[in-house]
Amino acid sequence: MADNTPQGPNQGGSKKTKDGEKPKRTPFGPFWILLVLSLFVVMLFMFDSPGYYGARVPYSKFRAELDKDNVASVEFVEDSIKGEWKEKPEFEGQTLPIKFNTKLPPLLVEDRELIADLRAKDVKTVSKPPQFGANTILNLMLIGMMIAFLWFMIRRNSDPMGSGMMGSFIKSPAKRFQASDQPTTFKDVAAMDNAKMELQEIVDFLKDATKFTKLGARIPKGVLLMGQPGTGKTLLARATAGEAGVPFFSINGSEFIQMFVGVGASRVRDLFRTAKDAAPCIIFIDEIDAVGRVRGAGVGGGHDEREQTLNQILGEMDGFTQGDTVIVLAATNRPDVLDPALLRPGRFDRHIAVEKPTKEGRVAILKVHSRKVPLDDEVDLEAVATGAVGFSGADLQNLVNEAALNASRKSQSRVKMEDFEIARDRVLMGPVREEVLNEHEKRMTAYHEAGHALIAWLLPELDRVHKVTVIPRGRALGVTQLLPEEETYNVGEKRLHSQLVMMLAGRAAEKLIFDEYSAGAEDDLKRATGISRRMVGHWGMSEKIGPVAFRQGSKDPFLGKDMHEHREFSEETARIIDLEVQRILVEAGVRATTMLDENRDKMIALAEALVDAESLDTKEITELLGERAGAPESNGKAVNEDDADTKEASVGDSNDEAS
Repeated sequence: MADNTPQGPNQGGSKKTKDGEKPKRTPFGPFWILLVLSLFVVMLFMFDSPGYYGARVPYSKFRAELDKDNVASVEFVEDSIKGEWKEKPEFEGQTLPIKFNTKLPPLLVEDRELIADLRAKDVKTVSKPPQFGANTILNLMLIGMMIAFLWFMIRRNSDPMGSGMMGSFIKSPAKRFQASDQPTTFKDVAAMDNAKMELQEIVDFLKDATKFTKLGARIPKGVLLMGQPGTGKTLLARATAGEAGVPFFSINGSEFIQMFVGVGASRVRDLFRTAKDAAPCIIFIDEIDAVGRVRGAGVGGGHDEREQTLNQILGEMDGFTQGDTVIVLAATNRPDVLDPALLRPGRFDRHIAVEKPTKEGRVAILKVHSRKVPLDDEVDLEAVATGAVGFSGADLQNLVNEAALNASRKSQSRVKMEDFEIARDRVLMGPVREEVLNEHEKRMTAYHEAGHALIAWLLPELDRVHKVTVIPRGRALGVTQLLPEEETYNVGEKRLHSQLVMMLAGRAAEKLIFDEYSAGAEDDLKRATGISRRMVGHWGMSEKIGPVAFRQGSKDPFLGKDMHEHREFSEETARIIDLEVQRILVEAGVRATTMLDENRDKMIALAEALVDAESLDTKEITELLGERAGAPESNGKAVNEDDADTKEASVGDSNDEAS
C-alpha cells in the first residue's frame, strides 16, 4: 500500500490546494521572526555601549593624557569612561581617534582623586545614573531567546503535528494513511489464502455495508490476527485497507501507555473519535498484547495506566453502533496472555490464525521477494522452498537478501543456487566464527557431531541429515543439521524417543572414545530434558503417571499468570514426574551408547572425515555410511508438533556456552 505522509488522527488529514498539492509552509515562522528581532535589538544596544565608543585605551594612558591636559570631556557610564581628546594623541606608534573609552580599575571606581584632577584640568564631566544598560538588555534577551527555544523544541517533540504541547500529549499518535493510486492489495500478499478469504468479507462490508445489513447480518467489529513473528500480520492489515480503499489508522499498543495515569485512555478516545469521523475506515493496533494483557495479574493491580487504557478500549469497541463502518484489526503473537473480555464476541469477534507458509506458499513468497533479484538459470526456487521448512515470510525475505549479499561479496552478476545454500546455513546455524580449535577440541567436537549424525542416519523416524560441520558457527562449536523430507503436523511417541536418542548421542560418543563428557552437551541436555518433561507431564506418555496433564509453570512467569495460580499436584507426584523424566533420559542415553558401540567403525570413519573436511553434506555422508533406512513414520501416541519443539530438535549442536 503506497503511503502518503503520515498524519495525526486528530487532524483528519492535512489541507490541500485546488491542484491537490499541500500548501507550502512559510520559511519564516513566528520563532524565526522573534529570533531575528532579538538579535537586532541586542546588536543595537551592544553598539551603543561604551565598548563600541571610539578607541579603547588603557586607564594608565587616560591618566597620562589627563596630566598633559589633553582631555576635553568625559562621561561616566557605570564602571567605564568614554570621552574626547583635545588633540589626537600617539599610542604605540599609532594616532588614536578623537573619541576614546577606557575601563576603570575595580579599586578606582570611586577614586576621589580622579574627580579632583578632572576639575583641576577643567574637563567637562557628565555622570549618568545607573540605568537599564546594554548588559542588562543583553542578559534579558538571552533569557528570552532560551525560553523561546525551549518552548519551540518541547512543542515540536511532543506534538509533531503542531497542535500544542499539552493538547498533543493526550491525543492519539496513530499515523493515518490515505488510499492512493497504487495501494497494497491481496495480490501483493503471497500465500495465506485462508486468511485473505476471511478478510475479504471485511473488505466487502467496507465497500457496501447494505449488502449485509439488509439481511440482518452483523459484520465483526474486531478482527484479531494471531501468528508467530514475521508471518505477515501487518502486511495483511495494510492489504485489507488497500482492497477496501479506505483510510488506515496504524498504531502500536505500546504508544498508548504513558507514565501518567489517564493519558492512554484519552488517546484511545481521541483515536476512536477521529476514526468515526473518517468512517468507513480501519484501525490497526499492532502488538495489542502490550496493552491488552489479562487484568488483575501482576503487581500493578487494577488501577494502573495499562489497565485503564484497556478498559477504555473495551468501552469504545462496545460503543460502536450497528451503522458504524469502523473495523478494528489487531495483531499479536501472544494471544494466550490477552484479557478474555477483549476476545469475547462483540469486540474481537473473529480470530484469524496466520500460520507459517506451506511449501507452495514458500515458493510464492520466494518469487515475490526475488522479483528484483537477478537469478541464475540453475536456481530452483522449489528446491529452496523444500529446504526451508518452518521459515516464515520474514525468514524467506531474509534468505533471499542473504543470498544476494553473498553473491555481491563475490562480485557476481547473478545469484546462484550455491548462494542460497550458503544463505540457508547462515540463517539456520549462524555466521562462521573466527575461533580456531586446537587438535583435541576439534577431534572431540567431530566425534560429538558424528554421534548425532550417525544416530539420525540409522533411525528412520528422524529427518534426513543435510549437513554436518565442525566449523564454529553462531554459538555452537559444531552443528548437525537435519531437514525434513515432508511437512508434518503431528509427532508420535516413537519419534520423540528417537529424538532423545539422537540428542544424547553426542555425549555418548565422547564417552566411548575419550572416556569423559564435555561441557559442549549442555544445550543437548537442556532440550532433551524439556521434551521428556513434556512427554511425562503434558502428553501422558508415561505408564506410571498415566493420562494426566500437570501444569508446572509457564516460561514467562513475569506476565502475571503464575502469580495467582497454584500447583495442582502434590510433592509426591512431582517426585514421580522427576523420576520418570530421569528414566526416559537414561534409557535414551543407554540406547545411544549401544547403537554407537555397535556401529563404532562407521562413527570413527565419519568423525575422521569431519576432522579432515570440516563439513560433510548428504552425498558425502551417503558415500561413507551407505544408503539410509526407510522414510519417517508417525507411530504411537501423537501430539501437536508445535508443542514438541521439533524444529528446535532438528539440529544437534555442540554448544560452548558452558565453557
